[in-house]
Amino acid sequence: MDLAARIRRALQRAGRTAAESRRAYREGYQVASLPRDDEGRARIVCRRHAERRAVAVDDEGQPACYEAGHPDCEGCVEDVREGAVETW
Repeated sequence: MDLAARIRRALQRAGRTAAESRRAYREGYQVASLPRDDEGRARIVCRRHAERRAVAVDDEGQPACYEAGHPDCEGCVEDVREGAVETW
């Protein structure tokens, strides 16, 4: 493999790593920026039950009340990760 190819691959790896780092930072910041109660639970409005809830949210932006496959729960997780979830 020639020098130019090695440099190109190294730059591609660095670009992917930088993109992954930006995404992880953005997701972590958004989850961390949710309003919290005294016990550290995120205060969100549940789409499924249309009620205020204080729930634990993991590092990936998934609330503890999440039910896989339910459209409201799937939408909630997307909103939490994007920082667009309704809070109180």
